[in-house]
Amino acid sequence: MKVIFMGTPELSVGTLEALVEAGHDVVLAVTQPDKPKGRGKEIQLTPVKRAALAHGIPVYQPKKIRDPQCIRELEKYEADVMVVIAFGQILPKEILEMTPFGCINVHASLLPKYRGAAPIQWAVIDGEKSSGVTTMQMDEGLDTGDMLLKTEIVLDKKETGGSLHDKIAQEGAKLCVKTLEALKAGTLKPVKQEESPTRYARMLDKSMGNIDWEDTAENIERLIRGLNPWPGTYTDWNGRVMKVWQADVCEEEGTGTPGTVVRVEKDGFFVRTGEGLLKVTELQVPGKKRMDAGAFLRGASIKTGEILKKC
Repeated sequence: MKVIFMGTPELSVGTLEALVEAGHDVVLAVTQPDKPKGRGKEIQLTPVKRAALAHGIPVYQPKKIRDPQCIRELEKYEADVMVVIAFGQILPKEILEMTPFGCINVHASLLPKYRGAAPIQWAVIDGEKSSGVTTMQMDEGLDTGDMLLKTEIVLDKKETGGSLHDKIAQEGAKLCVKTLEALKAGTLKPVKQEESPTRYARMLDKSMGNIDWEDTAENIERLIRGLNPWPGTYTDWNGRVMKVWQADVCEEEGTGTPGTVVRVEKDGFFVRTGEGLLKVTELQVPGKKRMDAGAFLRGASIKTGEILKKC
């Protein structure tokens, strides 16, 4: 099939690669404009652009996909279908209906759960036992189109946003190829979505990682995993920002104000929360790399009674 591919981040790359490998004619890759990054503000190509150029696929980077000239540009390619995964802009009706098979979206959740921008991370934060990928026939709503195919992924006990991202990228790529095969064969049976049983998976921001020690140990531990690797969770430790990368829930309570360090062991330290203790096992302080708590404690001193708090 002649495919126009729309995507931007690393999550999208596997699907693009899979379409090429499956023999589809990807005639155009549409991705967000390149942006400056880092201290030097050097322009960074989007991951999809890098992958497309490596395969000799033309790249189009519109600032606003709704502009009439963008629509006219896409029409030139006379594609059979558009495949969309984490593109980053809302598509107008003219694009949704431009090709014979419409726009197929690869969404990183088991719809109708977790419609929105960050379904991977919210599934971990909310303590879901499973997540997955859904291919969907896009409509003008936000992740509300008819469902086509699904793949379920059971979450590991220590699943992080990063590890689930990689699993979904891999499974989503395979599911997309399978969906296009069924689409061409006319064997798909679209299923309309019901109301979502979960809240909207809103976009992540750095402020979400500011640990509230009055929350439960279980909720904080899931937040740590869900926001790993970005934006990460953090706390104030004696006026310094300490990033917390990994922790374990302990059912014992301890005493003192939430945020109080109640015990220090060789491989970590225990912090009282609003409910239960949290054992911090991996962390990072300014000027240092991520390290296990045991290595940190061999070079730094955290004492019982110290209090961690919101920044």
